[in-house]
Amino acid sequence: MAKTQSRYVCQSCGAVTAKWIGRCESCNEWNSIIEEAPRETVPGGLGRSNGLSGARRSAGQRLEFVELQGTSEQAPRLPTGIAEFDRVCGGGLVNGSAVLIGGDPGIGKSTLLTQAVAALGSGAGGVAVKCAYISGEEAVDQVRLRAKRLGLDGTNIVLAAATSVRDIAASLDSADAPRIVVVDSIQTMYIDSLDSAPGTVTQVRASAQELIRLAKRRGFALLLVGHVTKEGVIAGPKVLEHMVDTVLTFEGERGHPFRILRAVKNRFGPTDEIGVFEMTEDGLSEVANPSALFLAERRGNVSGSAVFAGLEGSRPVLVEMQALVSPSPQATPRRAVIGWDTSRLAMVLAVLEARCGLALAGNEVYLNVAGGLRIGEPAADLAVAAALVSAATDQAVADETVVFGEIGLSGEVRAVSQADTRLKEAAKLGFTRALIPPRRSRSKKRESDHGLEIREIEHLQDLVAMFAAKSVRRRDAEDE
Repeated sequence: MAKTQSRYVCQSCGAVTAKWIGRCESCNEWNSIIEEAPRETVPGGLGRSNGLSGARRSAGQRLEFVELQGTSEQAPRLPTGIAEFDRVCGGGLVNGSAVLIGGDPGIGKSTLLTQAVAALGSGAGGVAVKCAYISGEEAVDQVRLRAKRLGLDGTNIVLAAATSVRDIAASLDSADAPRIVVVDSIQTMYIDSLDSAPGTVTQVRASAQELIRLAKRRGFALLLVGHVTKEGVIAGPKVLEHMVDTVLTFEGERGHPFRILRAVKNRFGPTDEIGVFEMTEDGLSEVANPSALFLAERRGNVSGSAVFAGLEGSRPVLVEMQALVSPSPQATPRRAVIGWDTSRLAMVLAVLEARCGLALAGNEVYLNVAGGLRIGEPAADLAVAAALVSAATDQAVADETVVFGEIGLSGEVRAVSQADTRLKEAAKLGFTRALIPPRRSRSKKRESDHGLEIREIEHLQDLVAMFAAKSVRRRDAEDE
């Protein structure tokens, strides 16, 4: 009998090597390569073997090509009745689609999916459908206790505790299969014909492939829960994200009640939408107006604070940017950032130093996005700079002022997209002033101001000069 040749697979990227090495040559991760037995066949009844050689390989069938121009029916959707969840999915779940949801442990993934399938089972979205919740991490009684705590017991949901893909496929491969299937989580699933342990690249990839293939054939929507690494990315091979139709991340800070559901990939909808939830004793509740919630505890007339008018998909969101600048006793001052890009902060500090003459090199700088939201768009540059200059000069930003704009390396302030939408949201929440980049269309300035007092900042020096003038006025008032 021929000896079975082992192989070594990277658990981060899925690269295969003939021998063990300390660092993967594909993704440069250390100690991520684990020995695994080679995958020969998939379980009988779940799919075909990896391939047959020579004459045993059957001839392929001819494809039927169609013209590019034509009509296609839009994929029908199953709205859950949870508006924030449906917004991120693009209007609801699509039959035969596979959705991967990742998030930190304890962030509320199971709670969110339990509420979603309960809403679908009760017909909150308009149509009551049969849903199945398969848990590989919890017993059935644990899932029942969570549903009872959320007040969701009695809905049209069937439960099971299983980790074998063979058993799950045999239970779902029928004409009366549920319309929605939740698998919590994909890292606990295994195929018994593979020698590798559950959670390895081979098992995760093979298990997901068989479940997705079954969902496509039977037409039910598949929701997969995925673990995340300490860096915050979904664990397992990147090919797993390419196999599914939609990738959602559920994020938030442990010390804050707010949770953000963000679409990273979506074949049936937009990829830049977010859903905002608040964790309460009764589960996750929707937040229809995130701006009012993020600014609820804001105190006015405090230095080091600026309100940023941002965009998350098609939704404008106002959030407070907080900065603290203090002298450092250390040779290398500390830079701490929560909710923003660290390298972006370093760039803004360098521009303030080099182009505006603001001495910040010997100070410790702390930046925080209030409320636990993570900001990724460059439009927050000017708001961060305003918070930093305000903290350094001990001068508060003018009351009821919103700020947005991108900063270039020469100090110029660049225009950002959808400025009118940002200003409209600020006016709706009672703001009266705005610091914005120069607008390209000056003939329509008055129509797009929405009753706000607009000040255009062309260069970062203009922002620093504004705070310097305010400081001079305050000193003159104190002298009098």
